[in-house]
Amino acid sequence: MFNVQLMIDNQYRDASDGRVFKRADPISKGEASRAAAASLADARAAVSAAAAAFPAWSKTGPGERRKYLLKAAEIMEARTPEFIARMAAETGATPGWAGFNAALAANMLREAGAMTTQISGEIIPSDVPGSFAMGVRQPVGVVLAIAPWNAPVILGVRSIAMPLACGNTVVLKASELCPATHQLIADVLKEAGLPAGVVSFITNAPDDAPEIVNELIAHPAVRRVNFTGSTRVGRIIAETAARHLKPALLELGGKAPFLVLDDADIDAAVDAAAFGAFMNQGQICMSTERLIVDEKVAEEFVGKLAAKAGSLKAGDPKAEGTILGSVVNIEAVKRISELVEDATAKGARVVAGGESQETVMQATVLDNVTSAMRIYSEESFGPVVSVIRVSGVDEAVRVANDSEYGLSSAVFSRDISRAMDVAGRIESGICHINGPTVHDEAQMPFGGVKASGYGRFGGKAAIAEFTELRWITIQNGPRHYPF
Repeated sequence: MFNVQLMIDNQYRDASDGRVFKRADPISKGEASRAAAASLADARAAVSAAAAAFPAWSKTGPGERRKYLLKAAEIMEARTPEFIARMAAETGATPGWAGFNAALAANMLREAGAMTTQISGEIIPSDVPGSFAMGVRQPVGVVLAIAPWNAPVILGVRSIAMPLACGNTVVLKASELCPATHQLIADVLKEAGLPAGVVSFITNAPDDAPEIVNELIAHPAVRRVNFTGSTRVGRIIAETAARHLKPALLELGGKAPFLVLDDADIDAAVDAAAFGAFMNQGQICMSTERLIVDEKVAEEFVGKLAAKAGSLKAGDPKAEGTILGSVVNIEAVKRISELVEDATAKGARVVAGGESQETVMQATVLDNVTSAMRIYSEESFGPVVSVIRVSGVDEAVRVANDSEYGLSSAVFSRDISRAMDVAGRIESGICHINGPTVHDEAQMPFGGVKASGYGRFGGKAAIAEFTELRWITIQNGPRHYPF
């Protein structure tokens, strides 16, 4: 069992009123972590510490900021076994998924370190004689980072790495489902030597989340908000930030379409579809949710995918050889099962999986899914994928775009020009040709459209999100005025 405290001014402390909340292990049902339940006063203190640290941190040179971020990357890799243990206990993650989280998160810290010298401006020609005009990017102040539980190390680090590289200070609000995992990120940055206040870390009881988040967003020192999570909560975050006229970067839900055209390499498509649908039990914003398959190749594709899914047995993530671990909690199992039951009642066919035992759900493939079924449009966020049979490219594109979401997508075809044309017609922030929908790299512009949110994490694209573009002029010589 992990004990989790708040970190304010580089000092670990209990909640000011002494309250705690508990997170249960989804497999054993025992106590995985016990965390401080921050009060409103604690939330204000976290922001105040970050605000006090901002003037000095914003003036540090790019080389110094890079040094801290690279050191943190080294420490994160060294502490990978701790991340694996905490993710298994709190979220039911397998060692492979947790280890990948730590590795990619370390790369995100390195990429952010590389970006410290890329925060550049421009000289802009002016029509005023003698006026030298510049567009200059400067850090904004305190950034509020709200991270989710499903890829907790990747998304926790992503929420803070580029803000720090740009010269901002950060308040990291942990997920209530993995406070110990997120605390370890704060601990890594503290061990890397970041000055006091540059990163504050808070945890809160689930029932307190709305008022804690409201308090954090409303604080005058908070100048940017970034949130990764559900579209439902993302709308609330966006509305709250808008009331305070604060920009928000939102990476929200997904219903990723995976198009299998009639000339696709079926074996390659099956491998990519299985990975995209079932990695981390389908609990990834980019997870393949809809397999849109041309009817000419549907029988072959479905048969091979069903066999592949049947070989991916789920179990206790701590047991040796487990490929798929646990779903995050029993409520998720009930919600996903309801979607499957609704689909089968309306004519869909379970061709693989369909069984669950407590929070362990087997990889499930539903064939003959139609728009009359809830799972056609609702995000399952679990180890179930829907096959929708279509006739031709135009219908495939129509079905792909028949969703409120638009994060990731994929197209499989041996004709790259044809696939490029299809990719250009899909309404999504990300599209992979002959690759899985689940794909992330630290330097890529990551984000969605429609109900999947707005703004971009990653590399140079994130610089615009976490800096203020200012117009500055220097008047050289006399200037004419009309009076």
